[in-house]
Amino acid sequence: MDEVVSGYGASEVLHGISLTVNEGETVCLLGSNAAGKSTTLRTILGMVPTRKGSVKLRGERIDGLATPDIVAKGITMVPENRRLFAKMTVRENLEIGAQLRDDRPAIASDIESVFSMFPRLKERVTQKAGTLSGGEQQMLAIGRALMAKPSVLLMDEPSMGLAPILVEQVFETIDEISKQGITILVVEQNANVALGIADRGYVIQTGRIVMKDSAKALLANPELSRAYLGELEG
Repeated sequence: MDEVVSGYGASEVLHGISLTVNEGETVCLLGSNAAGKSTTLRTILGMVPTRKGSVKLRGERIDGLATPDIVAKGITMVPENRRLFAKMTVRENLEIGAQLRDDRPAIASDIESVFSMFPRLKERVTQKAGTLSGGEQQMLAIGRALMAKPSVLLMDEPSMGLAPILVEQVFETIDEISKQGITILVVEQNANVALGIADRGYVIQTGRIVMKDSAKALLANPELSRAYLGELEG
């Protein structure tokens, strides 16, 4: 993203955001509620129109494209609050994640790969998504996104509503996905856990980037610790 301005209706939410995620990196975008984190992801995915600036994937501009076209180019999001199809089964939700693909044998193989990553989902393959626990629903949301075979994975508040032990498990999974070569941009309020698996981080406040550095440097930054870590964990 380069100097991106975007928002909803007459309201401008992002005021010239610039951030870069290099291929194979895990980058976290930190900030409090209403800072513009989710709007950043939605703008990348074309769900919120870019008013100024540009969004590029491997040097090609994608701002202005429809969301399905952006997904087809390899960007997929795990949305905030999971947003599963509650009355559909685990398998049906995974199949929906692959709806833009036409390689049926590979889709079946990829469902098995998701089950290898999340054995709990295999145990509940015929269960309706709405009856799963919060942790299981987050597993399914991640698995559904992976079914699109993304090269870039956007994740919106993956720790939201989860018990601390489940948060740790989810971020271990994100780290595992990163090691498979998938580029990840994760939006999070829990700064410590996000920076623990990230290469770099940005801090957004009222629609502007106010801090950026390596994850290690941000964790050690007393200014971040004073001004953000306590707030972000609360």
